[in-house]
Amino acid sequence: MAADKTCGAGVTGQDTARQAPVKEKPAPLEKLPQPEQSSIKHTIAVMSGKGGVGKSTVTALLAAALAKEQQAVGILDADITGPSIPKLFGLKEQPVSSPMGIIPPKTLLGIRVMSLNLLLPHEDDPVIWRGPLIAGAVRQFWTDVIWGDLDYLVIDLPPGTGDAPLTVLQSLPLDGIIIVSSPQELAIMVVKKAVKMAAMLNVPVLGLVENMAYLACPHCGEKIELFGPSRAAAVSKELGLPYLGSFPVDPKLAEVGDRGEIERYQADFPVDFLLRLEKGARPAH
Repeated sequence: MAADKTCGAGVTGQDTARQAPVKEKPAPLEKLPQPEQSSIKHTIAVMSGKGGVGKSTVTALLAAALAKEQQAVGILDADITGPSIPKLFGLKEQPVSSPMGIIPPKTLLGIRVMSLNLLLPHEDDPVIWRGPLIAGAVRQFWTDVIWGDLDYLVIDLPPGTGDAPLTVLQSLPLDGIIIVSSPQELAIMVVKKAVKMAAMLNVPVLGLVENMAYLACPHCGEKIELFGPSRAAAVSKELGLPYLGSFPVDPKLAEVGDRGEIERYQADFPVDFLLRLEKGARPAH
Protein backbone atom coordinates (compact mmCIF):
# COMPACT_ATOMS: atom_id res chain seq x y z
CA MET A 1 0.00 0.00 0.00
CA ALA A 2 1.59 3.23 -1.14
CA ALA A 3 2.46 5.87 1.42
CA ASP A 4 0.77 9.23 1.34
CA LYS A 5 3.34 11.86 0.36
CA THR A 6 1.66 14.77 2.08
CA CYS A 7 2.55 15.90 5.55
CA GLY A 8 0.35 17.93 7.87
CA ALA A 9 3.18 18.92 10.20
CA GLY A 10 2.95 22.50 11.32
CA VAL A 11 -0.59 23.03 10.04
CA THR A 12 -2.83 24.63 12.64
CA GLY A 13 -6.52 23.95 13.01
CA GLN A 14 -7.40 27.30 11.47
CA ASP A 15 -5.05 26.75 8.52
CA THR A 16 -6.60 23.33 7.93
CA ALA A 17 -10.12 24.71 8.03
CA ARG A 18 -9.27 27.26 5.33
CA GLN A 19 -7.95 24.61 2.93
CA ALA A 20 -10.43 23.64 0.23
CA PRO A 21 -11.06 19.92 0.83
CA VAL A 22 -10.54 17.64 -2.16
CA LYS A 23 -13.27 15.01 -2.03
CA GLU A 24 -12.06 11.61 -3.14
CA LYS A 25 -14.14 9.39 -5.40
CA PRO A 26 -14.82 5.74 -4.60
CA ALA A 27 -13.60 2.89 -6.81
CA PRO A 28 -14.64 3.35 -10.48
CA LEU A 29 -17.58 1.00 -10.14
CA GLU A 30 -19.33 2.43 -13.18
CA LYS A 31 -16.90 0.37 -15.28
CA LEU A 32 -18.22 -2.89 -13.88
CA PRO A 33 -20.72 -4.92 -15.93
CA GLN A 34 -24.37 -5.00 -14.94
CA PRO A 35 -25.70 -5.71 -12.39
CA GLU A 36 -22.54 -4.64 -10.56
CA GLN A 37 -22.85 -0.90 -11.13
CA SER A 38 -22.70 0.65 -7.70
CA SER A 39 -23.16 3.72 -5.60
CA ILE A 40 -22.97 4.85 -1.96
CA LYS A 41 -26.02 6.90 -0.98
CA HIS A 42 -24.99 8.04 2.50
CA THR A 43 -21.63 8.13 4.26
CA ILE A 44 -21.64 8.47 8.05
CA ALA A 45 -18.56 8.67 10.29
CA VAL A 46 -18.55 7.63 13.95
CA MET A 47 -16.11 9.69 16.00
CA SER A 48 -14.94 10.10 19.58
CA GLY A 49 -12.62 12.61 21.13
CA LYS A 50 -10.82 9.91 23.12
CA GLY A 51 -10.36 6.16 23.16
CA GLY A 52 -12.08 3.69 25.43
CA VAL A 53 -15.65 4.96 25.06
CA GLY A 54 -16.87 2.07 22.88
CA LYS A 55 -16.85 3.86 19.52
CA SER A 56 -16.25 0.70 17.49
CA THR A 57 -19.00 -1.12 19.37
CA VAL A 58 -21.40 1.74 18.62
CA THR A 59 -20.32 1.63 14.96
CA ALA A 60 -21.03 -2.11 14.81
CA LEU A 61 -24.42 -1.75 16.52
CA LEU A 62 -25.39 1.10 14.20
CA ALA A 63 -24.45 -0.87 11.08
CA ALA A 64 -26.29 -3.96 12.34
CA ALA A 65 -29.40 -1.92 13.17
CA LEU A 66 -29.43 -0.45 9.65
CA ALA A 67 -28.94 -3.90 8.11
CA LYS A 68 -31.90 -5.21 10.13
CA GLU A 69 -33.95 -2.42 8.51
CA GLN A 70 -33.16 -4.02 5.14
CA GLN A 71 -30.56 -1.38 4.29
CA ALA A 72 -27.42 -2.26 2.33
CA VAL A 73 -24.55 -1.37 4.67
CA GLY A 74 -20.76 -1.29 4.66
CA ILE A 75 -18.19 -0.48 7.35
CA LEU A 76 -14.90 1.21 6.54
CA ASP A 77 -12.60 0.60 9.50
CA ALA A 78 -10.43 3.72 9.52
CA ASP A 79 -8.93 2.86 12.91
CA ILE A 80 -5.83 1.54 11.17
CA THR A 81 -3.61 0.94 14.19
CA GLY A 82 -6.39 -0.28 16.51
CA PRO A 83 -8.90 -2.09 14.31
CA SER A 84 -11.56 -4.07 16.14
CA ILE A 85 -14.47 -4.25 13.68
CA PRO A 86 -13.54 -7.68 12.20
CA LYS A 87 -13.28 -9.17 15.70
CA LEU A 88 -16.73 -7.87 16.68
CA PHE A 89 -18.28 -9.50 13.61
CA GLY A 90 -16.20 -12.67 13.72
CA LEU A 91 -14.73 -11.95 10.29
CA LYS A 92 -11.55 -13.77 9.31
CA GLU A 93 -12.05 -13.97 5.55
CA GLN A 94 -9.53 -11.90 3.61
CA PRO A 95 -10.69 -9.38 1.00
CA VAL A 96 -10.46 -10.60 -2.60
CA SER A 97 -8.41 -8.69 -5.15
CA SER A 98 -9.89 -8.19 -8.61
CA PRO A 99 -8.85 -6.18 -11.69
CA MET A 100 -11.30 -3.46 -10.62
CA GLY A 101 -10.34 -3.29 -6.96
CA ILE A 102 -10.68 -4.99 -3.60
CA ILE A 103 -13.86 -6.92 -2.79
CA PRO A 104 -14.63 -6.77 0.95
CA PRO A 105 -16.01 -9.79 2.82
CA LYS A 106 -19.54 -9.80 4.22
CA THR A 107 -20.91 -10.47 7.70
CA LEU A 108 -23.91 -12.70 8.51
CA LEU A 109 -26.30 -9.80 7.82
CA GLY A 110 -24.50 -8.94 4.59
CA ILE A 111 -22.56 -5.95 5.94
CA ARG A 112 -19.46 -5.37 3.81
CA VAL A 113 -16.36 -4.74 5.90
CA MET A 114 -12.94 -3.40 4.98
CA SER A 115 -10.29 -3.31 7.68
CA LEU A 116 -6.53 -3.50 7.67
CA ASN A 117 -6.79 -6.33 10.19
CA LEU A 118 -8.26 -8.48 7.42
CA LEU A 119 -5.02 -8.07 5.46
CA LEU A 120 -2.64 -9.07 8.27
CA PRO A 121 -1.21 -12.60 8.59
CA HIS A 122 -2.37 -12.70 12.22
CA GLU A 123 -5.10 -10.57 13.80
CA ASP A 124 -2.83 -9.59 16.71
CA ASP A 125 0.02 -8.35 14.48
CA PRO A 126 0.68 -4.65 15.21
CA VAL A 127 0.52 -1.94 12.56
CA ILE A 128 3.40 0.43 13.30
CA TRP A 129 2.87 3.23 10.81
CA ARG A 130 3.35 6.97 10.83
CA GLY A 131 0.57 9.42 10.05
CA PRO A 132 1.01 9.78 6.27
CA LEU A 133 0.86 6.00 5.75
CA ILE A 134 -2.26 5.77 7.89
CA ALA A 135 -3.95 8.59 5.96
CA GLY A 136 -3.00 6.93 2.67
CA ALA A 137 -4.52 3.62 3.76
CA VAL A 138 -7.78 5.31 4.71
CA ARG A 139 -7.99 6.94 1.28
CA GLN A 140 -7.34 3.62 -0.44
CA PHE A 141 -10.11 1.93 1.53
CA TRP A 142 -12.42 4.47 -0.09
CA THR A 143 -10.96 4.65 -3.60
CA ASP A 144 -9.77 1.06 -4.17
CA VAL A 145 -12.51 -1.00 -2.51
CA ILE A 146 -15.52 -2.20 -4.49
CA TRP A 147 -18.26 -1.36 -2.01
CA GLY A 148 -21.13 -2.09 -4.37
CA ASP A 149 -24.58 -0.54 -4.03
CA LEU A 150 -24.80 0.73 -0.46
CA ASP A 151 -27.48 2.69 1.30
CA TYR A 152 -25.04 3.53 4.12
CA LEU A 153 -21.28 3.36 4.52
CA VAL A 154 -20.37 3.72 8.19
CA ILE A 155 -16.80 4.79 8.93
CA ASP A 156 -15.22 3.84 12.24
CA LEU A 157 -12.73 6.63 12.94
CA PRO A 158 -9.80 6.34 15.33
CA PRO A 159 -10.10 8.44 18.49
CA GLY A 160 -8.92 12.03 18.57
CA THR A 161 -8.46 14.69 15.90
CA GLY A 162 -5.35 13.40 14.13
CA ASP A 163 -4.41 12.36 10.60
CA ALA A 164 -7.02 9.67 9.96
CA PRO A 165 -10.06 11.66 11.16
CA LEU A 166 -8.77 14.71 9.29
CA THR A 167 -8.37 12.65 6.09
CA VAL A 168 -11.92 11.35 6.30
CA LEU A 169 -13.50 14.70 7.18
CA GLN A 170 -11.62 16.51 4.41
CA SER A 171 -11.54 13.90 1.63
CA LEU A 172 -14.77 11.91 1.81
CA PRO A 173 -18.27 13.19 0.99
CA LEU A 174 -19.77 12.80 4.46
CA ASP A 175 -23.43 13.30 5.28
CA GLY A 176 -22.32 13.87 8.85
CA ILE A 177 -20.72 12.40 11.94
CA ILE A 178 -22.05 10.74 15.08
CA ILE A 179 -20.05 11.45 18.22
CA VAL A 180 -19.69 8.84 20.97
CA SER A 181 -18.95 9.80 24.55
CA SER A 182 -19.15 8.44 28.09
CA PRO A 183 -20.31 10.20 31.28
CA GLN A 184 -16.88 11.27 32.59
CA GLU A 185 -16.07 14.98 32.55
CA LEU A 186 -12.83 14.18 30.68
CA ALA A 187 -14.78 12.52 27.89
CA ILE A 188 -17.15 15.49 27.66
CA MET A 189 -14.19 17.85 27.30
CA VAL A 190 -12.80 15.96 24.31
CA VAL A 191 -16.27 15.67 22.78
CA LYS A 192 -16.24 19.44 22.52
CA LYS A 193 -12.90 19.25 20.69
CA ALA A 194 -14.39 16.83 18.16
CA VAL A 195 -17.46 19.04 17.66
CA LYS A 196 -15.26 22.09 17.09
CA MET A 197 -13.14 20.15 14.58
CA ALA A 198 -16.25 19.17 12.65
CA ALA A 199 -17.44 22.79 12.63
CA MET A 200 -14.07 24.03 11.36
CA LEU A 201 -14.25 21.54 8.48
CA ASN A 202 -17.94 22.25 7.75
CA VAL A 203 -19.07 18.69 8.50
CA PRO A 204 -22.49 18.41 10.16
CA VAL A 205 -22.78 16.58 13.49
CA LEU A 206 -25.83 14.30 13.37
CA GLY A 207 -25.95 13.69 17.09
CA LEU A 208 -24.33 12.52 20.31
CA VAL A 209 -24.48 8.99 21.72
CA GLU A 210 -23.52 8.29 25.32
CA ASN A 211 -22.06 4.86 25.97
CA MET A 212 -21.53 3.08 29.31
CA ALA A 213 -24.04 5.40 30.96
CA TYR A 214 -25.03 2.97 33.69
CA LEU A 215 -25.09 -0.66 34.80
CA ALA A 216 -28.45 -2.28 35.54
CA CYS A 217 -28.30 -4.36 38.72
CA PRO A 218 -29.03 -7.99 37.72
CA HIS A 219 -31.05 -8.51 40.92
CA CYS A 220 -33.21 -5.41 41.34
CA GLY A 221 -32.73 -3.52 38.07
CA GLU A 222 -31.45 -0.36 39.79
CA LYS A 223 -29.29 1.83 37.56
CA ILE A 224 -25.75 2.12 38.90
CA GLU A 225 -23.89 5.08 37.40
CA LEU A 226 -20.36 3.66 37.30
CA PHE A 227 -18.80 6.78 35.78
CA GLY A 228 -20.97 9.40 37.41
CA PRO A 229 -24.30 10.91 36.38
CA SER A 230 -25.20 11.13 32.72
CA ARG A 231 -24.25 14.42 31.06
CA ALA A 232 -25.07 13.63 27.43
CA ALA A 233 -28.50 15.29 27.28
CA ALA A 234 -27.23 18.48 28.92
CA VAL A 235 -24.09 18.61 26.76
CA SER A 236 -26.15 18.00 23.61
CA LYS A 237 -28.40 20.90 24.53
CA GLU A 238 -25.39 23.11 25.32
CA LEU A 239 -23.77 22.36 21.97
CA GLY A 240 -27.01 22.45 20.00
CA LEU A 241 -26.75 18.78 18.99
CA PRO A 242 -29.41 16.09 18.73
CA TYR A 243 -29.22 13.68 21.68
CA LEU A 244 -29.43 10.14 20.28
CA GLY A 245 -29.63 8.27 23.57
CA SER A 246 -27.54 6.47 26.17
CA PHE A 247 -26.42 2.86 26.25
CA PRO A 248 -25.74 0.86 29.41
CA VAL A 249 -22.77 -1.29 30.38
CA ASP A 250 -24.06 -4.75 29.42
CA PRO A 251 -22.03 -7.93 30.05
CA LYS A 252 -24.08 -9.66 27.33
CA LEU A 253 -22.84 -7.14 24.77
CA ALA A 254 -19.23 -7.79 25.78
CA GLU A 255 -19.88 -11.53 25.52
CA VAL A 256 -21.32 -11.47 22.00
CA GLY A 257 -18.61 -9.04 20.89
CA ASP A 258 -15.88 -11.35 22.14
CA ARG A 259 -17.52 -14.24 20.28
CA GLY A 260 -17.75 -12.20 17.07
CA GLU A 261 -21.55 -12.30 17.15
CA ILE A 262 -22.44 -8.67 17.71
CA GLU A 263 -25.12 -8.86 15.03
CA ARG A 264 -27.11 -11.15 17.35
CA TYR A 265 -27.29 -8.48 20.06
CA GLN A 266 -30.68 -6.81 20.39
CA ALA A 267 -29.90 -3.12 20.74
CA ASP A 268 -32.47 -0.36 20.70
CA PHE A 269 -30.36 1.80 18.42
CA PRO A 270 -32.18 4.87 17.07
CA VAL A 271 -31.71 4.72 13.29
CA ASP A 272 -34.85 6.60 12.22
CA PHE A 273 -32.89 9.84 11.93
CA LEU A 274 -30.57 8.17 9.41
CA LEU A 275 -33.40 6.60 7.45
CA ARG A 276 -34.89 10.10 7.16
CA LEU A 277 -31.72 11.34 5.46
CA GLU A 278 -33.23 9.97 2.27
CA LYS A 279 -35.81 12.72 2.50
CA GLY A 280 -33.33 15.36 3.52
CA ALA A 281 -34.60 15.57 7.10
CA ARG A 282 -32.31 16.21 10.06
CA PRO A 283 -32.76 14.75 13.55
CA ALA A 284 -34.71 16.90 15.99
CA HIS A 285 -32.80 18.49 18.87
